[in-house]
Amino acid sequence: MRYRLTFVGGLALGYVLGTKAGRERYEQLKKSARQVAQNPAVRNTAETAAQQGRQFAGKAYHAVSEKVGDRVPDSVAQRVRSLRERNANGSAGEDDWGTSNT
Repeated sequence: MRYRLTFVGGLALGYVLGTKAGRERYEQLKKSARQVAQNPAVRNTAETAAQQGRQFAGKAYHAVSEKVGDRVPDSVAQRVRSLRERNANGSAGEDDWGTSNT
């Protein structure tokens, strides 16, 4: 109960401080965040990180599949097959996370 009261008190304090900062400060922070997100260096870094993540995921997939082999339950194997078919048939431009595979 004590932790719940502390949490509610923190929420109330955050709300009061947030409303005192006002809409103008919120818009200013939002504009700054948008400028950072649209910065070409940031976008390139994010795309590079995404590509590296896909490469590491592919390597991990192969390493796990070599070690696991045929010991995967049928339900999991069917799910993987259906995801592969779906990606091959239609949504090859995007992965399950909504990002491009370029």
